[in-house]
Amino acid sequence: MPIASINPTTGETLKTFEALTKAQIEEKLQRASDVFRVYRETSFAERAKMMTRAAEILETEKHDLARIMTTEMGKPIKGAVGEAEKCAWVCRYYAETAQQHLADETVETDAAKSYVKFQPLGPVLAVMPWNFPFWQVFRFAAPALMAGNVGLLKHASNVPQCALAIEDIFRRAGFPEGSFQTLLVGSDAVEAILRDSRVAAATLTGSEPAGRSVAAIAGSEVKKTVLELGGSDPFIVMPTVNLELAVTTAVKARTINNGQSCIAAKRFIVKQEIYAEFEKRFVAEMKALRVGDPMDEGTEIGPLATEQILKDVDEQVKTSVAAGAIVLIGGKKLDRPGNFYEPTVLTNIPKNSPAYSEEIFGPVALLFSVKDIAEAIQVANDTTFGLGSSAWTNDEAERKLFIDNLEAGSVFINSMVASDPRLPFGGIKNSGYGRELGEFGIREFVNIKTVSISN
Repeated sequence: MPIASINPTTGETLKTFEALTKAQIEEKLQRASDVFRVYRETSFAERAKMMTRAAEILETEKHDLARIMTTEMGKPIKGAVGEAEKCAWVCRYYAETAQQHLADETVETDAAKSYVKFQPLGPVLAVMPWNFPFWQVFRFAAPALMAGNVGLLKHASNVPQCALAIEDIFRRAGFPEGSFQTLLVGSDAVEAILRDSRVAAATLTGSEPAGRSVAAIAGSEVKKTVLELGGSDPFIVMPTVNLELAVTTAVKARTINNGQSCIAAKRFIVKQEIYAEFEKRFVAEMKALRVGDPMDEGTEIGPLATEQILKDVDEQVKTSVAAGAIVLIGGKKLDRPGNFYEPTVLTNIPKNSPAYSEEIFGPVALLFSVKDIAEAIQVANDTTFGLGSSAWTNDEAERKLFIDNLEAGSVFINSMVASDPRLPFGGIKNSGYGRELGEFGIREFVNIKTVSISN
């Protein structure tokens, strides 16, 4: 895939970029290695000052940064502004908490003194996706830099201007030259970079095949990885909740970021006694969504990020319908320039269809009717993914069953799944391993060193 900004609203190629040469990659890797030796010795106070400045830049320039995001990958402009604001939040969170999260921990043993010390690992390679082109990067970079590591960003090839803007933010915030570098390279260059002895670890957010590839390479080099891969999150609705609120939240949870979110609710599992009413309301609200130019603040659904993603979603829906799924609304590409797909609702989804077993990365919702909570949990868990889950009930016994039995990295009761800098984020099963954010996130890329001192 060429490194290029292609406006998904119009299909226009805005700017192309030459991939780094081997010599240029070598120069950046050596710079990262050299600066790490110095940067690791900086104090938490110094790092916090720079990270706070990064937050200030994000807040001050959020509208300009949002336009870059929307132009390159098509997210509605309001969502892009919110993304910049959330990046500022994670910068401030770690500026304020990193020292506490990584403070020495005393452990009483037979030694005169024993404790756990947390030390940075070195340059960390981040292979990041296009769907949240700023947030995905900052939720790695803020804890990594505050821990004393340095970052190497291999961003998705369709958001190069976002990648360069992020590097520029850290530079202007005062971080040393080379402490965070963007590598404009294709996916074919990742293996050599990851195998380089100067790269200490890697994190990837992306597809399951990409995650398997990076994990295999890193494993052969005995290097730490964190993977956040796909998801097919369940959204379960039981009769005790406010149905109107559940439906409105369900529509938002499915269509956020044009439906291109790993933690978007994708499978809506509803108890049969309220299923008909849920379906009626849900279809009506999906149908009412405003599709159009993502630069227009009134737009709720913009284009999919690339032409290939549009083709993939269209093929998944067509194949599912051919297998027996029923289209309640939508089900096709819009006849207009750009990568637009109609908000779509499918039901009667057979197990042998892509809609049942694969992640659909677009505004396509899947409805299931179940007879009781046991079937709801069974359907929710009948997937290779395990990222997030949302369950709606005001019954305490049902809540406990969902919390204990849903196979996912998170369970949200009566709200949609969302990432929060204060809470660990990640999945199980084929959705990956490791955690980002919170205390657990900043401890992923450190040496957890045992220190024991005897008399």
